[in-house]
Amino acid sequence: MNRDNFSVSSTKILRRKETSLFHFLRSFCIVMAWAVILWMSCLVGAPRAEDGKLTLKEAIQVAFQRNHQIRAMKNSVLAQKQEIGIARSILLPQISVEERFTRTNNPPGVFMSKLNQERFGQADFAIDSLNQPGPVSDMQTTATVEQAIFSGKALVGWHMAKKDFAAKEHDYARLREETALYVTRAHLQVATAKEYASVARSGLSDAAEHLRIAEARERNGIGLYADVLRAKTALTAAEQKMITAEKNLTLAKKALGMLLGNDDGYDVVDQRVDFSPGDIQRSAPSTTSRKDIKAMELRYENAGNNVRLAQSRYLPNLGLRATYQLNDHNNIFGNEGESWWLMGLLRWDLFDGAGREYEYSRARYKENEAREQLAGLKSLASFKITEASLALDETRKIRDLARSTLATAEEGKKLVESRYRNSLSPLVDLLDVQTSVDGARVAAVATENEYQFAIIRLHYEAGTILQALGVE
Repeated sequence: MNRDNFSVSSTKILRRKETSLFHFLRSFCIVMAWAVILWMSCLVGAPRAEDGKLTLKEAIQVAFQRNHQIRAMKNSVLAQKQEIGIARSILLPQISVEERFTRTNNPPGVFMSKLNQERFGQADFAIDSLNQPGPVSDMQTTATVEQAIFSGKALVGWHMAKKDFAAKEHDYARLREETALYVTRAHLQVATAKEYASVARSGLSDAAEHLRIAEARERNGIGLYADVLRAKTALTAAEQKMITAEKNLTLAKKALGMLLGNDDGYDVVDQRVDFSPGDIQRSAPSTTSRKDIKAMELRYENAGNNVRLAQSRYLPNLGLRATYQLNDHNNIFGNEGESWWLMGLLRWDLFDGAGREYEYSRARYKENEAREQLAGLKSLASFKITEASLALDETRKIRDLARSTLATAEEGKKLVESRYRNSLSPLVDLLDVQTSVDGARVAAVATENEYQFAIIRLHYEAGTILQALGVE
């Protein structure tokens, strides 16, 4: 091979390698682009937390995606939806194919099989052939189509399936509202536990400061050693409160994580949201937005449909059936003989041992039961709204009193500290006022979160919790 030919061959090989490398790089870039798109879509779809902490809205969104009860109920709703298709399938054409094999020496059977196979001959009319025929095999293929023309039971069942699915959807919506309520409470409990821990740290810091003052006074000869001992005891008690507060905070985070489908727990962004009770308190208690009542109303309607279902058993059922048939004595799906059938069907049950009468009476009683359950649920919901409204007024007043008590206790603490520094009050007074301040701080935190939860509970009882939280 000369040098020119070698150069041309080398150029071609290099070009093929460059083309292969180009295709590889292009495929790699396409795969990476799709990976980035999928990753970004996951980031957009999932709630994000800052520094591992969730806001209330983010926590509820995570619960809607990962809470085990909600996911179970979602599958239950999807399963209920399939009942509509099952009920509707009775009204659609039913198509079936069947293959049968028989071998018999039964005289009528042999006669019929040969006729179906279209190989019946003159010799088969002989008396011996009719009375004592030899065994005959028959492979029969049939294709059948059945179509219901009128079926009152199937029609009513189809409408009932759609009502049941709609009721199940309302149950699912109510479960989401209930989960939002529980998540709100757990979120506020974490925030409260963090405040308790902060209060415990403040109390520990104050107790340490009191011990420092007592020791300084004792060293300067103007204080008692007994005051030092009391201050050390108070410091130990403050440390115990701090340990308990940290334990309660860990449990609160775990409880929130359990609702959010994560056993590791979650921390929260301690934000004070000014929830508004809206016009719920100023208007008469309303239950029109509650999903459980809407579900019960649909079930009451279905109880009436169940009465009509029992009545439909008095009506006839009409339908059509068409069959195409092949027969062969040697081959499966063979066609030595072929035939078809076309028939109309009417079935009318005139007497079934009075079973329909009992079903009708039972359906009537079930309808009355559903009516009373609906009335009771509405009455209970109205009571719950009134109870939640009164509880909201109560917690608002208690919160205001707790704020005032805390301000008074802190002012009193400043005065007693000043008196103790100037030897005008004993240490026991300072310890007592510190205990009052710690209690007032805890009460202020607890009542603030209780007030916010009371507002959310009022919205839950009225069926407007998701709108109030801004997650619907």
